[in-house]
Amino acid sequence: MKRINFATAGFFAGLVLSGQAFAQALPVVAATVTKIDESAGKITLNHGPIKNLDMAGMTMVFRARDPAMLKEVKVGDKVQFTADRVNGQLTVTSIMESK
Repeated sequence: MKRINFATAGFFAGLVLSGQAFAQALPVVAATVTKIDESAGKITLNHGPIKNLDMAGMTMVFRARDPAMLKEVKVGDKVQFTADRVNGQLTVTSIMESK
């Protein structure tokens, strides 16, 4: 009985770790910031294709996972970002100014 419990625990631990690895493997996308709404925690980006969301390049509004990240960029900045669907909403999960 204990062996089954250990095996089951190992199986679920493997699933959690593989899920974390997948989340860290989001594609980095180039974009230009066109609008920032800090009070709503949203950013508008003119971006290239986002493969993990099966999305073509376009201009659209995203929720910021952490609203503090919006203070790191300004309108007109060229940026690199990652995005995913979080709780059903398209969300910027990381963003940084391009060099």
